[in-house]
Amino acid sequence: MMPNLLAFRTALTPSISVVLRMNPRILRLVVITLCMLSGCRNTAPIVRLPIQHSVQTDQLLVMSDVKLASDHPLITDLQSLRTRVTQTLRLPQEGRMVTVYLFSNEHDYQRYVAQRFPALPPRRAYFVGSSHELAVYTFWGQRVREDLRHEFTHGLLHAHLAYVPLWLDEGLAEYFEVAGTNASGLQQDYSIQLASAASNGWQPNLARLEQLEQVWQMTRDDYQESWAWVHYCMHGSSEARNTLLGYVQELRTNPNPGKFQDRLRQANPHVDAHFFSYVSALNTPTANASY
Repeated sequence: MMPNLLAFRTALTPSISVVLRMNPRILRLVVITLCMLSGCRNTAPIVRLPIQHSVQTDQLLVMSDVKLASDHPLITDLQSLRTRVTQTLRLPQEGRMVTVYLFSNEHDYQRYVAQRFPALPPRRAYFVGSSHELAVYTFWGQRVREDLRHEFTHGLLHAHLAYVPLWLDEGLAEYFEVAGTNASGLQQDYSIQLASAASNGWQPNLARLEQLEQVWQMTRDDYQESWAWVHYCMHGSSEARNTLLGYVQELRTNPNPGKFQDRLRQANPHVDAHFFSYVSALNTPTANASY
């Protein structure tokens, strides 16, 4: 059974998404507690979900109070993203629906989130997954495309996989959120910061990343490194790419496939040195080139 989870984009660090993985019983207790706390407050007008208009295509259902045509750039971009994610990761075309609740403005969105998740800080977008719904909540704003690409990627991963390790969940979401004609998934800020860190003594540690299970254990550097491992696997070597794709395939049915680093080292005993060299050169004109 898929674990209940909550993911959201932070306002101060928008390139970071947070995933809270909860036991279903604990999640129910949290929801009940939050509802009780909300009931103790002064009654405020209830903000409803935006459901006036809907657009459905393949695995995507967009509910909004803003009418969008099926060929709206936002819709077609998410359609293209779904195709890219499933083709790149060799996932089936059919899968669970991901519902996007798109509020017309930030005020209503924040009020709704405050009512439903009163203990959580304000964020631009959330992904909430459970056994009955994979849902994205966000609002129409300047960065709605970026936020939707990131959260929709989370939704697609959890629609197809029995389990998604935290580092891989975030690494892939950061990779696929990059829009435009450039399909390399290169996060320019990350590439600059990682190349600088590599020149100042930083050392990667995938084994440590694989031990992280809760987002409060992760730092911004961990998000950057998670993205870098995904980028390396996609573009650094054929052995790493095949290893990652095989790992993703196993995650479709096996929630306990073992450590990814062990597989990488089996495919390439010198993978750590290779990865370090790759990261050191990310902020160069050749970084967009694949193996």
